[in-house]
Order: sequence, then C-alpha cells, then structure tokens
Amino acid sequence: MKMYGNWRSAAAFRVRIALKLKQISYEETFIDLDAGDQHKPEFRAINPQGAVPALFDGDGPPLTQSLAILDYLEETRGGVRLLPEDPRARARVRSLAQVVACDTHPLYVPRVRNYLMEAYGLPKERMMAFVRHSFTTGLETLEKRLTGEPGTGRFCQGDQVSHADLCLVSLWVGTKIFTVPTEPYPTVARIAEACLALPAFAEAHPLRQPGAPPA
Repeated sequence: MKMYGNWRSAAAFRVRIALKLKQISYEETFIDLDAGDQHKPEFRAINPQGAVPALFDGDGPPLTQSLAILDYLEETRGGVRLLPEDPRARARVRSLAQVVACDTHPLYVPRVRNYLMEAYGLPKERMMAFVRHSFTTGLETLEKRLTGEPGTGRFCQGDQVSHADLCLVSLWVGTKIFTVPTEPYPTVARIAEACLALPAFAEAHPLRQPGAPPA
C-alpha cells in the first residue's frame, strides 16, 4: 500500500495506527501542508479535496477520509480486529469515533483556521481560543460517555482496541500541540495512555514521523 500523509495530520495518524496494528506494509509519502503542497495540481489529481490521508491499494482511485479507510482495512484485511462483532458495541465504537473525526477534528484543521483568520480578520489568539474550545467540547463529550456508559473497559469499548481508540488518541495528541488543558478528563487520559503504551500507537505518533519538530 502507498499512503499520502503528513506528520501532524490527525487523520493520517489514525490510519497509520491501523496499518501498524494490522501489520500491513505501506509506504508513506509526506505532503508538506505548510508549503501548500496539498494545493498543487498533481496532488489535487489524487484528492480533489486537497486533504490527507489518501491511500492506494492496488488498482483504482485512492481511498480518502480516515473513517472510510479504517472500515476498508477492517473489511479487507485480517489481523487484529478493530470493530466488535456485536452490532450494538460496533455502533457505540463508531459513535465515539465520530465524536472526534466528524464533530471535533474538522473544526480545527488548517484550512478552517486559515479561512476564518483571512475571511474575518480573526486574530491568531482568538483563533487559538476557538481551537481550544473545539477540543474541549470533544473531550467533554468523550469523558462523560466513557465514564458513564457500561461499555468502557481498559479501552473505549471493553479491553480490545477499536476505531474509537484510534480517534481518541488522535485528539489527545493534539492537546499537547495546541496546549489544551487535560486535567478535567481523567478517563480519556487513562485510555490514551494505555493506547500510547502499545508499540503500534507509539510508532505511528506524529512526532516520530519525518518532518516533525523535535519532541
């Protein structure tokens, strides 16, 4: 497999973890988002949205959108299973994953931040306040659900890693980058730390990828 990604992309991080958990060989080409490589015609021909990740698996167009890629890997590859067999548990995992990937992450991606600052003259400090607010709403939702729902175990759903954990960790790592306070979210912290202790999560960490700044 070949993937286009970026060291700081939370979406690429999620896919990278899944590839490593399932022990799938892949080659990652890093797109320099700061230099605007995602807007070049050659990359827009790969993904018209100009976003990463984009995953090639054999013939055909690339797969895009991290949750769709995670489902594809689950449905086409063996190895560790990242979705529960029970339909209700599987729905809960997808719901928790979507809290991050659909409701929280899209609010702070660079293209949204840049548009708000340029179109509305939003100062950087106010933009960062908006980013931290976005993180906080996602973390609060996860903390309440993971604390109050019986499905939670060592990980988001019982004692097996799932798509929900991949998404939770991608949000958690971002709190360090954007200096978001995390003390009010002990359950989220516990699960994130349990995940990051696993080799696949540690190896996929953004700060361990080419182009990342020193830790």
